[in-house]
Parts: sequence; C-alpha cells; structure tokens
Amino acid sequence: MATFHISIKSAKPGAAHEHFEYITRKRFVCPAKKQELVWWESRNLPIWASGPDEFFDASDKYERANGAAYRELEISLPKELSLEKNIALTRKIAETVLGQRPCVLAIHEKPGSISGERHPHAHAMYSDRACDGIERVKETHFSRYNAALPEKGGARKLSGGKTPAEVFDHARETRRLIATAINDALQEHGVAERVDHRTLKERGIARWPEKRLGVKGVKTLSPEDREAILKARATSKK
Repeated sequence: MATFHISIKSAKPGAAHEHFEYITRKRFVCPAKKQELVWWESRNLPIWASGPDEFFDASDKYERANGAAYRELEISLPKELSLEKNIALTRKIAETVLGQRPCVLAIHEKPGSISGERHPHAHAMYSDRACDGIERVKETHFSRYNAALPEKGGARKLSGGKTPAEVFDHARETRRLIATAINDALQEHGVAERVDHRTLKERGIARWPEKRLGVKGVKTLSPEDREAILKARATSKK
C-alpha cells in the first residue's frame, strides 16, 4: 500500500555542508549505508557555485547566524513505482514545491525494518534564497535582501516574513501539493492506491497513528510484536 509520510526540517549555519555529504553519501559511512543511495542530482545553483558542495559550504559560512542554512523535505515514495518513475516524481515535486530554489534531490532505498519490503524515500535539501537572475558573489548571495536595490543585497528569502499561522498553512499546503503529485503519478502508471495528506481525525478514522519506533525500538520488538504491527497495517488498508 502506498504510504504518506513527510518530515520538514531546517538547520542553522554549520550543518548544511555536512548534511549534503550525508544525503549524497559523500561522507564516510558503512557500505550498507552507501548502497542505500540510488540516485541524486542538484538543481538551480547560482553561477558562482561550481557544485552543491560549494553552495552549502558557503551557506554555512555566510548565511545569517539566526537564519536557516538549509531546509529539507523527506518524503516517502510509492514502492509500487520503479526507480525511474520515482525519480520523475521527485523532480515533479521539486518543480511544484521548490520552484527556483537551489536544491539537492536524493533517493535512498532500503528494506523496511519490520515488513522487509522496499522502502524508497526522497530527500529534497534546499535553500530559500532562490536565484533571481542577478549575478552575485557567494559572500553577497547570503546577505540581507535589498528591496530598493536588489543587485546591492543578497538573494531574497522566499520563506521570509511569515506569521506562525502562515507558516502552518504553508506546511499544510506543501503536504497537499506533494500528496497530489504522488497520486497523479500513481494514476498515470495504473496503480490503484492513493495517499492522503490529511490527519486520521480529519479523515474520520478512529484509530491512533502508528508510533514511530526508530532503529532502537525496532530491535526490541518480539516476533509477536512484529506480527501484530503487520496485521494492524493490513487491517488499515481495507
């Protein structure tokens, strides 16, 4: 069954380059972790950046101390679709949700720790400082935006100036757009399954969501616990 899960993250300067190396598996990790990476690419980088490594290194160095050096969407992809179709889906999500923001897209795939089924998911790591056609040097790109003279300031942050309520609404709309893109891909490729971005309560489903166990939690499960979880998942599909 196609599942819907999205996490939205951000981090302050000092973490961007390291995280880029993590999702692209450029940092030293065990062979099994390296094998989880099945595809990645970068998009919309400014002219001064020779690659995403230079871009996110500069974000760590020059982004304002209280700003976000990067943001990230982590998205479960349909296991019903092939890698090629999930790559196309990930690109479509980036075009729809991120627009011209500089970003790195990566797909990791590993067996589910409980079900053993393939579990593809995408990382969309991005900067809110979208390219606007003005050529800047890296030191200027991350400085404060100058509305009167844009060429004299940094690239404008597309996330700036939102109230807490607007941030909440934006996150909800992001989830809706991603769910729509996934469902369009499923329909296009003849898969009957659909995902829903709404909460269980909003959908009128009277059950608690499955608790996220993490690696340590899964290791503590007994065979009976695993069987009960798989049975509950099967029931929820009906």
